[in-house]
Amino acid sequence: MGGPPFPPGPPFPPEGPFGGPGFGPGFGRRGRGHGRGRRQRGDVRAAILALLTERPMHGYEMIQEIGERSGGFWKPSPGSVYPTLQMLADEGLIVTEEGAGSKRLFQLTEDGRTEAAKQEIPPWEQITADVDPNEVNLRTSIGALMGATHQVSSIGSSDQKERAVEVLNNARRELYTILSEIEPTQSTED
Repeated sequence: MGGPPFPPGPPFPPEGPFGGPGFGPGFGRRGRGHGRGRRQRGDVRAAILALLTERPMHGYEMIQEIGERSGGFWKPSPGSVYPTLQMLADEGLIVTEEGAGSKRLFQLTEDGRTEAAKQEIPPWEQITADVDPNEVNLRTSIGALMGATHQVSSIGSSDQKERAVEVLNNARRELYTILSEIEPTQSTED
């Protein structure tokens, strides 16, 4: 109790072009994940039922599968998956069995198969149906850039790191230049 007070936290970044801190979309005043950069959310219950029609799975595996099948646009949290699994078990739609190690495998009951058969389209396909292909390509490019940046950070010389910082700063400036361009509006007349 009488120890030294905590030092002040770091200052917030300057205002960015989207009204919040200078991190770009998805990092505004309301915090990460809100606004234009927010990930899509889907029906976790329907996704679990759809996945379990294929084979028994454990919870983490379901989270990974949903993320992969949605192209990274939806990756439910454990805080949404595990309570949903408990709810499905309470409803008698799934049962658990011991898997490898301490992991519990979940599988559908007959009632669960009947419920899953009512779905026409898996929820991850509903989420990705309206996704702009350029968004997918942009996310892929971001991942590749981050991988290359990590490699330079891990094994690059001091000179290489300095040059990489300049490349990244130039890329950031060019991206903001792209955002500042006014795109022509499409005419509604055909």
